[in-house]
Order: sequence, then C-alpha cells, then structure tokens
Amino acid sequence: MIGRITNLFAVWTVLGVAWAWFAPARFAWVTDGSIAPLGQSLVSVMLGVIMLGMGLTLTVEDFRRVARMPRAILAGVALQFLVMPLAGAGSAALFALPAGLAVGLILVGCCPGGTASNVITYIARANVALSVTMTMVSTIAAIVLTPLLTGWLAGVYIQIDRWALFTGMLSVVLVPVVLGVGLTHYLPRLTRFIVPVAPIVSILFVVVIVAGIVARSKPMIEAHAGILLAAVLLLHASGFALGWGISRLLGFGRNAARTISIEVGMQNSGLGASLASAPSFAAQFASPMQAALAPVPAAISAVYHVVIGSVLAAIWQHSPEREAAEPASAEPAAAPGAAAA
Repeated sequence: MIGRITNLFAVWTVLGVAWAWFAPARFAWVTDGSIAPLGQSLVSVMLGVIMLGMGLTLTVEDFRRVARMPRAILAGVALQFLVMPLAGAGSAALFALPAGLAVGLILVGCCPGGTASNVITYIARANVALSVTMTMVSTIAAIVLTPLLTGWLAGVYIQIDRWALFTGMLSVVLVPVVLGVGLTHYLPRLTRFIVPVAPIVSILFVVVIVAGIVARSKPMIEAHAGILLAAVLLLHASGFALGWGISRLLGFGRNAARTISIEVGMQNSGLGASLASAPSFAAQFASPMQAALAPVPAAISAVYHVVIGSVLAAIWQHSPEREAAEPASAEPAAAPGAAAA
C-alpha cells in the first residue's frame, strides 16, 4: 500500500498544485507565518522532517557503496553540480528573468538531487542503489557547494550571503540527516516503527510546501507564466538530457546512464523553496516583490521534475537492462524509503 502511494508521487504533486491554484486560501497557513513551530518557519520545519526521514533510511551499508561505485558516483555528483547550476544560470539569462526569478532558478539548480529521484529510479527499473548513494553524497556535498555556487552564479543579480545559506543548509539538511542516522543506529526499535510511514509523511510535506508557495505566489506566477514555465522546463530538460548523454559518452551502460539522468534532472525543490523563503535570504533583495518571486521557481520545479521523471520511468521500465559489471545493479524487492522533492 505504501509503495503504491509513493509511486504516485507525481500525481499527488500535480493534484496538490491544482488545488492550491484554484483554492489558494486553503493553503495560506503554510507560508503566512501563523504557524511557526519552535519559532521557525513551517516550511523549514517540514523540510527538516523530510530530511530526517532520509536520514532514517540510511545505513552503514549505504556509505560502503561509495567505495564500491566510485566512478559512477563521482560522475553523477559532478554532473549534478556542473550541469544544473550552469543550466539554471543559462536559462535565467536566456529568458531575461527578473532578479527574483533568476536567483530562485539558479538556487534550485545549485541544490542537490532530491530523494524523489530514488522512487523514479525504482519505477524505471534502473540502479536504485546508485541513485540512493548519489542522493546521499550530493546532499552532503551541497552543504558547502550550494552556497558557493549560488553565490557565484546568482551574484550577478544580488549580493548573496553565502554564510547565511551555509548555516541554513546546516540546520535544514545536515542536522536532521545526522539525527536520522543516529536514531537508526542507537534506537533501531523506534526507527522500525517510523520508517514505514516516512515516505508518506515526506510526500505529504513536499506537496504541502509546493502547494503553499503556489498559493501565495499565484498572481506572480500568472504575471510571469510564459517565461517562467519555459525557463524551468529548460532547466530540467537540460539535466535529464545531459545527464544521459554525458554518462553515455563517459562509457556508462544504459542502466547507470538512466540513473544518472534521473538523479541530475531531479532537484531537491523543497530545499530550494525553503532556502529562498528564509527571511535572511529575502532580506538580500532591494525589492520585497523580487524577494517574493525567489521561491516560485522551486514550486514550478517540483511539478516539472516529477512529471518528466515519471514519463521517462514509464518508458524505461519496459526496457530494463542489467549490468552485471556494476556490483550494485541488482533491483531491490521494495521501493526506497522517504521521498522528497
């Protein structure tokens, strides 16, 4: 039952966004500050719970995979932080996006892969072990790389506070993941009860975050719909296409190339939305209107990447390819754990 709900992640995202679009008042509570657990924004807290779910699914064996698949992981993570940041900056420049949308799009491009890619990889019957490990490595690397790359590429629009981004990454990514890994190691009985429901909670929170941003930003999305939709589409299309093409040029088989394509093309849009919604990030913009635009590309991104990924998975699942030469290419018996956009 949980597997079926997880596999329909794209459907829930589209339905949530559609609901928010036609009834935005229903989702005003997500971003209006009326709910602030422990004095933190609700979006940041929900993202922390999502990342905690990811940490709960990680084991020592996940870290050992890095040593068994160094070439594929290195290639995938390198493409993640080369293709997507440059595609985000290029797309922003090509469509001459306003500063808020441009910075938001670049920030999404500089985020790590989301664990929704693990679910899509599973559906595509590609290399789930590689996908999970790439997500883990890119998430850890993003703690440093996301602030650095965002500061470099988005610095042409506004002065980016790299330190504030870095501390934000620590609080919403590193701390929850480490806590999750610690709980798994020291309290295995407790985590056995939590892990089965983690995917559903993660999907619910991602859909709520995206719907909340769409609801708040509906007038701005309408005002910039044409260039915004095209720019975000180009970002993800570039990620999927170049992830596949460059992987094949590097000599990887179809199974690994499909996995890398999915991992590169799918971003942690929830993280991008959370970082762009932070008061410290908004304060960097000269205009409150531009600050309000920054989280919007992340919301659109969450819809695009799960839809494109799901379409590719539906095509690829009918032509699976086993690669005996790669030690972790066996397909698992069950879908992976938490899913986060």
